[in-house]
Amino acid sequence: MVKRSSIISAVALSCLALGAQAQQPPTKVGVISIQGAIVGTKDGQKASKELDAKFVPKKKEFDTRQSEVAQLQDQYNKGGAVMAEDKRNQLARDIDEKKKRLERDMQDAEEDLKTEQQKVLQGLGQRMMAVIEKYAKDNGYSMILDVSNPNTPVLYASSGIDITQDIIALYDKTSTNGAPAPTGTTTPAPGTPAPRTTTGPATRTTPPPAPGGTKPPATAR
Repeated sequence: MVKRSSIISAVALSCLALGAQAQQPPTKVGVISIQGAIVGTKDGQKASKELDAKFVPKKKEFDTRQSEVAQLQDQYNKGGAVMAEDKRNQLARDIDEKKKRLERDMQDAEEDLKTEQQKVLQGLGQRMMAVIEKYAKDNGYSMILDVSNPNTPVLYASSGIDITQDIIALYDKTSTNGAPAPTGTTTPAPGTPAPRTTTGPATRTTPPPAPGGTKPPATAR
């Protein structure tokens, strides 16, 4: 009889434990591509277009200079053999110097573009985090992971828990003059890549080969 009572007690305790676990709400996890969310908003698209417009003149300048170098290279390849040695050497020096200057200027322009992108990112990232925090609290999320960050160890995520489009829609809905109303303390999303632009000096074309088939000179910083 005592043994039977012990078994019944053990079963009752097990049922109570299962009941307690069932009463605990499951952890709700969502995933988002911060990069996709930022560039998907109206503010992000506007900022990308503004960056494009700002750096398009530089890109045109670089395209023109690359064409000039290509023409000189073609002149050297076709007529170098019949040129006087001093003229041939001078042309080779001119080509190498133009290449070096072009490479330096393109790298400087890329750095300028990255700096401008980071400025845009800081403002948009803070406002985006405010929207994400509000969305998470309103919808009972315990955790939201950024799958666009290579440092986030997400090996698999169902498309059903992807909130990227929801966040874009909420951001655009709550944005007032480019700034949603703040909801608590916000911090920029760490490791978020800057919005990409469709044009600009970051698009680089490999300079033509140096005279004589040598490799292009190392870029001076």
